[in-house]
Amino acid sequence: MTTTTLAVLVPLLPFLGAAAGLLLGRTAPGFVRPLAVLPTLTSLVLAALVAVRQGGDAAVDAATELTPTGSIPIELALYIDGFAALVAVLVGLVATCVQVYSTGYLREDPRYPSYAALVALFTSAMFLVVYSGDLIVLLVGWEVMGICSYFLVGHYWETPEARAASIKAFLVTKLGDVPFLIGLFALATDAGSFRITKVLGAVAHGGLDHPTLIALLLLAGVAGKSAQFPLHTWLPDAMAGPTPVSALIHAATMVAAGVYFIARLLPVFEASQAAMVVLAVMAAVTMAGSGLAALAQDDIKRVLAYSTIGQLGYMTGALAVGDRGAAVFHLLSHGAFKALLFLAAGVIIHAAGTNSLAAMSRMTGLRDRVPDAFWTMTVALLALAAIPPFSGFFSKESVLGAAEHVTTGHTEHAPAAAGWIVLVAGLVTALLTAAYAARLWLLAFHGRGTEAPDHGRQPLTMTVVLWVLAAPSLALGGFAYRSLPDWFDGRDLAPALATSVLGTGIALIGVLVVHAAWRHTTAQAARVPLGAVAAHPEGDAGLVEAEAIATHAPAYGDVASAPDPADPGRLLLGPLHRHAAVGFHLDAVYRALFVRPVQGGASLVRFLDREVVDTYVRGAGTLPRWLGTAVRRAQTGNVQTYVSALLAGTVVLAVVALLVATGA
Repeated sequence: MTTTTLAVLVPLLPFLGAAAGLLLGRTAPGFVRPLAVLPTLTSLVLAALVAVRQGGDAAVDAATELTPTGSIPIELALYIDGFAALVAVLVGLVATCVQVYSTGYLREDPRYPSYAALVALFTSAMFLVVYSGDLIVLLVGWEVMGICSYFLVGHYWETPEARAASIKAFLVTKLGDVPFLIGLFALATDAGSFRITKVLGAVAHGGLDHPTLIALLLLAGVAGKSAQFPLHTWLPDAMAGPTPVSALIHAATMVAAGVYFIARLLPVFEASQAAMVVLAVMAAVTMAGSGLAALAQDDIKRVLAYSTIGQLGYMTGALAVGDRGAAVFHLLSHGAFKALLFLAAGVIIHAAGTNSLAAMSRMTGLRDRVPDAFWTMTVALLALAAIPPFSGFFSKESVLGAAEHVTTGHTEHAPAAAGWIVLVAGLVTALLTAAYAARLWLLAFHGRGTEAPDHGRQPLTMTVVLWVLAAPSLALGGFAYRSLPDWFDGRDLAPALATSVLGTGIALIGVLVVHAAWRHTTAQAARVPLGAVAAHPEGDAGLVEAEAIATHAPAYGDVASAPDPADPGRLLLGPLHRHAAVGFHLDAVYRALFVRPVQGGASLVRFLDREVVDTYVRGAGTLPRWLGTAVRRAQTGNVQTYVSALLAGTVVLAVVALLVATGA
């Protein structure tokens, strides 16, 4: 097969698997799991073949006109360069691991067929975004992901939290998609085409008339999809969905789409210095704010959610300094260890029976219950904290090195102000990232108190994928440094010495500070007994029920929700802790500025509709009804009455005529 044919099959196979899974979910349930795993696994193999054939050489560029529009044509186009080839492999790897993991995690869930089909459709849409060479076709995949996220985040629709989270995710991302769509049309109008190659060609020749406006409109959509400030608030709430969904959204789809979109169209943004500064500020606020919020979270999944927001800030920071190689490198590295973190968290939640780090800190022996999750999560947290030689060290230092090059004038792709903003925020975030990673590890695996409950071993499908993802988390950085420059436009991936030493030193300081704070708080705090913990559901069905219970129900009473006096985050953040724990009240600000005015306007419209418009309509109907009643009562059928009325009317008319004549 040609490379083009293989590339077409990559998004097509998961789509066909999703359709078949939905059709056969009830009639032939035995085929659901193979239809969930095999098409995605095959797409992974094909994506790897496409990457090998592409080899970092000239991009695969093919197109056929999809439909005549009479003006700017829409084409079914492929554009696969080194970045696209590698990102597709990441999407296939994470999606395959999620599908395999889900076969055990949701084994007894009656809605598993629809869940697996939606995950496959989600994967297909992301493949379409990665490989598409036409902006309208890319938009189709972009929007399909938004629809799939709505259903997947709301998988546990019985709980109000899941319903609210799914609606919030849909509305916030759509809020960004409106200016994004306008920006796409403006870009195509200036460039004369929706084809990415032609758009980039127009940019190279100065063909954009409104680069700043277009870039800012597109950034709104990226901020919504990739959960960047100020449209990031939907992502922590999306943790109401199943843990495998969180892994998929955070590691390889949805949030990665926005970063990948900017990387693909980076020259459009570089055409506007103002847009690059705005991107740098957005990245800096996102990085620092999410790091502080993660340090204050009690829910283990919300810690990882804010971590994702911060790491996406690193990627957009790399793009703000004009280095898409560093951004995509960190996207690949982050995808591997973040998927591992979420899937390992799912195992830990099942074993502990709660999402609460405070409750876990009151359990002993939890790491002995889940040794696979303990060791693999340790690897992933070290990668997250950018400790060498783990993959996160190489990719994060490449971002800091790119910012350093801009500040020292070694590159002119971005203004120096953007470089300084990203560099300072990146170093501060490196400290915060190492701090909340160490805090999570200490509270989850070094608790003191009651023995952790034993719920038996997790299914093999849940533990095997952890080790599969641990391999790239451990070795991807060094492998990319030596073997992948061709896929990154020949860019040298070696980290800069100055930023490497500084970044690693800051990360180690963060770890040591948290460890010292933890030792201090555990020594000073009176131990809070774990108490009676709600019995965890037994058997495979418990894997489904535990997630809903641990996330949404107060099954553990005051124990799970009580503040942990041994939490080092409280000591380090001090009075800032209560503000950081609620995301610095940004949701409250949105409610005050947008939600309540809209609700008030809706109430006013309802009042006007019911009390004014309806009153007028009811009055318009009442008057004829009264007249009809009066006329009906006059029709008595009595001849004497009719003659009397005729004579009376004649007399009245005569009197009126006389009065008129006399007055004249």
